[in-house]
Amino acid sequence: QVQLLESGPGLVQPSQTLSLTCTVSGASIMTQSWAWSWIRQPPGKGLEWMGVIADNGDTYYSPDLESRTSISRDTSKTQFSLQLSSMTPEDTAVYYCAQTDSTYNSTWGLGTQVTVSS
Repeated sequence: QVQLLESGPGLVQPSQTLSLTCTVSGASIMTQSWAWSWIRQPPGKGLEWMGVIADNGDTYYSPDLESRTSISRDTSKTQFSLQLSSMTPEDTAVYYCAQTDSTYNSTWGLGTQVTVSS
């Protein structure tokens, strides 16, 4: 059973870069045909897909966030990470990592609150 756990700072200052890590247990992040995503939900708004890293390491990003987003992985630690630069208060949200398998079933982490404030 795959489990995901997000970790990172709960408070980020404007203009800084957010770094979040998703630690995966119960599976390899190199499992064929599986993908690993970051999604966020601002307060009072819907879910926003941010980007994904595929089993071969290819990355794809939301066009709205592509210039500020980077997703990477550390296969030795079974982790993948999100970096979001030039943070503003509008980036305040609950950030989730998720796994999607070849049948499009998904497992999500519990989410981590990130607040952007000085």
